[in-house]
Amino acid sequence: MKQTITFLILSFLALTSCNEKGKNTTTSKMEKSTDSFNFKCGYSEVNGLKMYYEIYGQGKLLVLIHGGGSTIQSSFEKVIPLFAKNRKVLAVELQAHGRTSDRNTDLSFEQDADDIATLLKNLKIGKADFFGFSNGGTTTLQIAIRHPEIVDKIILGSALSKHNGIPKQFWEFMKQARWENMPEQLKEAYKKVSPNPDGLQVMFAKDVKRMVNFKDIPDEKIKSIKAPALIIIGDKDIITPEHAIEMHRLISNSELAIIPGGHGEYIGEITTLKSDFKETDFVVPMIERFLNKKEK
Repeated sequence: MKQTITFLILSFLALTSCNEKGKNTTTSKMEKSTDSFNFKCGYSEVNGLKMYYEIYGQGKLLVLIHGGGSTIQSSFEKVIPLFAKNRKVLAVELQAHGRTSDRNTDLSFEQDADDIATLLKNLKIGKADFFGFSNGGTTTLQIAIRHPEIVDKIILGSALSKHNGIPKQFWEFMKQARWENMPEQLKEAYKKVSPNPDGLQVMFAKDVKRMVNFKDIPDEKIKSIKAPALIIIGDKDIITPEHAIEMHRLISNSELAIIPGGHGEYIGEITTLKSDFKETDFVVPMIERFLNKKEK
């Protein structure tokens, strides 16, 4: 019961606290707190974007990076309170997603990585751990490749690095993806938080274009990642086990976990979340063990 109340309080704060129209400052911030979580949210001027972020808890920093077509809440709402018990959590929304503004450029995983690096610089954050889910996992790969100086450890949740990591029919589907195909849960999640409801179809079109134009990350770049990595997929994931195993072999200091369930079910992602979910269904304790493990 107490955990349910905490979910509701944090959801209310996230939905109501920071939907301001913005200020002409590098970083604007508002703060609220619950009985056990310090909650902050704000916007930061990042490479032509007004980027939205939320901060929960105290301790070692974990950065959460949502999936395509998603918001902070649609990817991570159920696990943020669990992570925030033991550490500080910084959750972001990327270009054209949720409360973050758009710019006159296509989406790219490389640019998302650069945007997050700039956000951390604006917030005067040196190093952090990163957990990216789905498209956010691919962005996390690019952060580790392009900005290794800001990375301690990475968690790659259902991350894609090559075309062969997803069955061929997915790519055929993306070439003809239509607005009607977008999951209703993601549409509603966007509408709940965005100050620009007209941006929903723009976000959808840009996400589709990014995937249609997706280029494999070369093996050499993946091999260059020296940060400890935990790779997670579901056994019924859209990402194939073979792809996860290949990535595990390329990243020298990595661990691999294949969890029962679908795409993101292991963190309570909104499109695969079951109505009878329990906290014990989620992989937070396993991630905590990985993050707390002392490196030899």
